[in-house]
Amino acid sequence: MLQKMYDWVDERLDITPLWRDIADHEVPEHVNPAHHFSAFVYCFGGLTFFIVVIQILSGMFLTMYYVPDVINAWESVYYLQNEVAFGVIVRGMHHWGASLVIVMLFLHTLRVFFQGAYKKPRELNWVVGVLIFFVMLGLGFTGYLLPWDMKALFATKVGLQIAEAVPFVGTAIKTLLAGDATVIGAQTLARFFAIHVFFLPAALLGLLAAHFIMIRKQGISGPL
Repeated sequence: MLQKMYDWVDERLDITPLWRDIADHEVPEHVNPAHHFSAFVYCFGGLTFFIVVIQILSGMFLTMYYVPDVINAWESVYYLQNEVAFGVIVRGMHHWGASLVIVMLFLHTLRVFFQGAYKKPRELNWVVGVLIFFVMLGLGFTGYLLPWDMKALFATKVGLQIAEAVPFVGTAIKTLLAGDATVIGAQTLARFFAIHVFFLPAALLGLLAAHFIMIRKQGISGPL
C-alpha cells in the first residue's frame, strides 16, 4: 500500500532523486559501531534529535488540552493527567524528555569539543549548536511555569530574579518575559506559553535545519 502511494507521488513529482540525495550517502567507517565501539559517541546527536521529535509531538498533544490562563491552567493539566486517555503517559514523556534532551545535548556537545570537531571548517556549526543548547534551556525554563503550581511559580520567580541581575538590560529582560516587573501573573503565563509554543520552537527548527545542512555539506568529523 505504501509502495503504491509512493509510486503514485513519484510518478507525478519525481521525488526519488531528491530522496536519494538526502538519504543515500556514505557513512564514514569510524562512526560504525560494528567496527569501532567508540563510534557510539557519535549517536548522541541523533538521539538528541530523536528526543526533540518526541518533545514536539507530545507537546502538540498537550496543547490540545492546555488552557493558558491563570484560572484554568492548573485544572487543564489535572484534567489532562487524570481524565484524558494516555494523558499521564504523554505528559510524563514530555516532562522527562525535557530533562533527557538537555543531558543528551550536553553529551553531544562534550563529544564535539573533546574530539575537536568545532575547529575549521566547522566553526559556524559549533556556534549554531551552542545556540541550539540555549534555545533548549529556554524551552525548559518557559515550560516549567505552564502547570501553574506553587513549585513552578517559585522556580520562575527565581529564574526571573537571575535574569534581572544581568547588567544594564536585566530589568528590561525581566519585564519582557514577565510582562510586569513586580508580579508573576496572567501576562507572565501568557508570554511564557507564547515563547514556549511559538517563538522558541520556530528558532529551534531553523537552527536544526542549518545544523543538518552544514553537517551534510561538511561531512561527519573524523576521529581523534
